[in-house]
Amino acid sequence: MSSETDGSGHRKGLPAMGADAHSDGACEPQRSSRRFPTLTRDTARPEGGGRAASGDFPAPARQWPLLTVMGGVAVGLLLEALDAFRIGAIVIGLSLLAGAVLRWALPSVGMLAVRSRFTDMATYGGLGFVIVMLAMMVQPKPWIHIPFLDDIVHFTVR
Repeated sequence: MSSETDGSGHRKGLPAMGADAHSDGACEPQRSSRRFPTLTRDTARPEGGGRAASGDFPAPARQWPLLTVMGGVAVGLLLEALDAFRIGAIVIGLSLLAGAVLRWALPSVGMLAVRSRFTDMATYGGLGFVIVMLAMMVQPKPWIHIPFLDDIVHFTVR
């Protein structure tokens, strides 16, 4: 096999792979590796970013993981509007935790996938945990008591 090049820097005998090489409508050959290229020219779809259900189902059914989380958040907001602040906030936090579990357990979660699986799980899980913990510590009559938080609050209020 010869390593001679033509005047444009391409090896002789091989088709050029630039943008002008596709004028005849031929598509680019498949990559042999599933790894992302070192230099990307576009945003890659997040892992699990495909439809959660096949295209035969209506649009809402294809996005059931996202609708489940959003429905839980809506119920939590409704409870908060009805003066059940603590319970509503816990429902919102548990909905986000459920989103983290769905993102971990399902191979395809539709629009619930925003970034990589790890980033989505850390974000949904972290926010859900913090919201639940804060809801259980809210005054008056907190359900749990964490002593070092009292010290932090007293230090900042002084």
